[in-house]
Amino acid sequence: MTVLVIDTALGACTAAMFDGDRPLAVRFEPMAKGHQERLGGLVRDVVAEAAAKGGAGFDAVERIGVTVGPGSFTGLRVGLAFALGLGAALDRPVLGLSTLEALAASVADAAGPVAALIDARRGQVYARLFDDGVPLGPDAALTLEDATRALRALGRPARWVGNGASVLAEAFPDLARLDLDPRLAPSPEALARLTAAGDPATRPPRPTYLRAPDATPPSRLPGQPRQGSAQQGPR
Repeated sequence: MTVLVIDTALGACTAAMFDGDRPLAVRFEPMAKGHQERLGGLVRDVVAEAAAKGGAGFDAVERIGVTVGPGSFTGLRVGLAFALGLGAALDRPVLGLSTLEALAASVADAAGPVAALIDARRGQVYARLFDDGVPLGPDAALTLEDATRALRALGRPARWVGNGASVLAEAFPDLARLDLDPRLAPSPEALARLTAAGDPATRPPRPTYLRAPDATPPSRLPGQPRQGSAQQGPR
């Protein structure tokens, strides 16, 4: 199966095409912002390279996978909008991929417990625990203290993966673990595997928001008086 995968949820912009386990073309650029400006060019480049290698252009894409969070609010919108637009243009199914599941699938040796951790700031991490690849619960926004309690409840050390792993390790240096992989984003290979193996009916391309956005709408429209301010009429 030929799949196109897109990830703009975290600290990188990824576009890649795979034919089964074989990478046809991969682009991975670390970036904190600017995903919107780069994504279209990266997708164009991977499709062109894949076509040059074996004729696998846009027509060869059988399904599209895109990370749906948790992650950056802006980044998620960029990737989802692009993937849905491309899926509609090509008439191909678009699968939503959990960023935490994709991080866990990026671990080279995923046997045993794996903790996928994303820095959510404000003393929190987005977390999901796995054992032998099986999720032990849903994606969750946890305080660092709650995350440590969940890890200790496993009863054995886990492999930590994601940029939240470093945050947790710094806050709790004595917490036992097997390995720490502070990668910026899921691997293209993991995204491709999940896209090829997933069921479009159970992986809708909808954003996963575990917390309200930090930004808030303005309390008044331009030209409106501030609340509580007294307005004096003509005398």
